[in-house]
Amino acid sequence: MVNPIHLRTLLEVIRSGSFAAAANRLGYTASAVSQQMSALERDSGVRLFERAARSIAPTEAAVVMARHAAKVLTDLDALMAATTRTEQGTSQELRLGIFPSLATYALPRLLRAPEWRDLGINLKVYVAEPSQTIQGLRSGGELDVALVYQVGQGGLAWPSSVSRQWIGDDNFRVVLPESWGIRPGSEVTAAQLSDMPWIVHHPGTSDAAVIERLFASCNLHPRVVSYCDDFNACLEMASAGLGASLVPELAMVHKTEGVVVLDVPEIRLARSIFALLINDKQTARVRLFMDRLADVLREQSIAPRHGPLKR
Repeated sequence: MVNPIHLRTLLEVIRSGSFAAAANRLGYTASAVSQQMSALERDSGVRLFERAARSIAPTEAAVVMARHAAKVLTDLDALMAATTRTEQGTSQELRLGIFPSLATYALPRLLRAPEWRDLGINLKVYVAEPSQTIQGLRSGGELDVALVYQVGQGGLAWPSSVSRQWIGDDNFRVVLPESWGIRPGSEVTAAQLSDMPWIVHHPGTSDAAVIERLFASCNLHPRVVSYCDDFNACLEMASAGLGASLVPELAMVHKTEGVVVLDVPEIRLARSIFALLINDKQTARVRLFMDRLADVLREQSIAPRHGPLKR
């Protein structure tokens, strides 16, 4: 009989990229994770990882098992959530903090799905920037989960009672006014965009510092015509011909007319999306929500993909 705990560990190993990272996420040692994977291989009778001196990679059997395990574990979580809900005689509340562009894209798709309605989870949503929602995770705070983004390595800090789960990357794209006459799909270099009018982040923020370094490395010296941290406003101003802007793909779900979206090879930037989870509140309903969110984000090619792992 396959142990569900081992299946959950398998999913975390593939999601997080290594035995050590999965161990840290689950509160085990790396040795314990390795032993669980060996036990799962024995119980299932299949090899799950190709092991080398310094790395491992999931076999096709591991990927197939993980795909089916996700559904099995979701069903188990739903069973436990429904049982608890029946005993308590009420729906279970999940208090969620989420940043605006992810809320705009993900929440309508998640909430309209029949699978979500069947769970009976009462979602209470706080839409705000990461620095605000993180405050709700502190002791006595009003949140159970916060979905945040980070550009570069700095700018965010969270309590030690919270663990971080990487969800995926949201790529930035260069957006130009259509009135400039550059057609979609055109090959444009950073040098061609230098000295053009730009709409940029307010200086002094960690995001702005990362973008400034990126532009400097491309020898791109924008002529700033607007400082703006609201991506919807950036898109509208670009549409009106004010200037170019750097906008993440999630913010362009409802494409604005009058803009051209370009892929400029030298300008490669993404913001990493994370779920911040309170260690002692990772209940069945939290896991169910995270599973449903992953399903929604796969449609936007944001959810993590399986690939080579490191020990």
